[in-house]
Amino acid sequence: MTLVGMGNQMEQVVLGWYVLTLTDSPFMVGLVGSARMALNFLALFTGAIADRVPRQRLLAGVEFSMALLGTGMLILIISGRLEVWHIYAITLLGGVIRLFQMPAAQSMVADTLSADRISNGAALTNMGRNLTTVVGPLVGGVLFQGMGPAGAFTVVASLYFLGGISAFAIGNVGSSQSRERESLLREVLDGLKYVKGQQALWAILILAVIINFTGWPLHTTLMPVFARDVLGTGSTGLGMLISAFGIGALLGSMAWASVPDLKHIGALLILAVVLWHLSMVVFSASTSLHLSLAILLFTGAFFSSTQVLMLTLLLKTARPEFRGRVLGLRSFAIYAYTFGSLNSGAVASLWGAPWAANANAAIGITLMGVLALVAPKFRRT
Repeated sequence: MTLVGMGNQMEQVVLGWYVLTLTDSPFMVGLVGSARMALNFLALFTGAIADRVPRQRLLAGVEFSMALLGTGMLILIISGRLEVWHIYAITLLGGVIRLFQMPAAQSMVADTLSADRISNGAALTNMGRNLTTVVGPLVGGVLFQGMGPAGAFTVVASLYFLGGISAFAIGNVGSSQSRERESLLREVLDGLKYVKGQQALWAILILAVIINFTGWPLHTTLMPVFARDVLGTGSTGLGMLISAFGIGALLGSMAWASVPDLKHIGALLILAVVLWHLSMVVFSASTSLHLSLAILLFTGAFFSSTQVLMLTLLLKTARPEFRGRVLGLRSFAIYAYTFGSLNSGAVASLWGAPWAANANAAIGITLMGVLALVAPKFRRT
């Protein structure tokens, strides 16, 4: 997961900056982020598949497929035939393939650990992802500036390929339970019915929708625009900004990994979401690169706290036979990022990146408050 996460972070930085230099349009940068998530409704089915097949094989297939797409992008760049629509098409297909990763990989955390260690496993898993956020964007920005997109995508494709090899080293963990199989559609419907009856689960999934619409666009869609138009820096500066965010996220995950058997997770999660969005307001007010880097340390820490606490609640609350489908729905919730990225890019084009980030923060805090009121079992979990 760390190898693949590294490639993914590098790819996001390279594509975001490449599209911005080709089109000079923040809206087009937002469209790339939207393309990555445009078919996320298929996550309804990928979670059910993760409950049916050996999960390590599913992971290997995902990583090798991403390596093929990265190689295809590299060939188009070297041949001089790459056009903007190629970037959107490959990004769209890659987004579909990635839908299998979350339910398969994250389900294995609970498959391999006792209930009192799930929070530690969730935090350690998130640490691996956060480590890639520290290193990946910085390396991607430096490679793009020094070797161009071809050099960057050579490394990206290689990392995906190595991730596929690593997946085969995982034992036969999280294979489907031996029982008579229903149709895939029936299993999807059973998963939806199960979640509907669990207030904590559906509240977490609604929260995932909220934060993907309001929180995620800051360090993805809006960051290239902040780097160039607000802070006056280049692709290396962009990599530094996202790396600072990643360092904060890594430190936040390390802190949670050291806490045994978390209590009052719902209340902690609400607090983390509110602080995450408040830090976005503070970041938007900065016009200094160094100050922005410092602020992003806190933004990243609150972001990773949200991710760890959400995954812990999902894994502790969901029954084992439904974990793949519940985490598939978690992937489906990321679909909101498609609209959040598009909306943020549009607002940034009209009024600037600070306006877009502030609007997202206000919406996120308001919706978090409403959800806390209508789902009391969630906040007391």
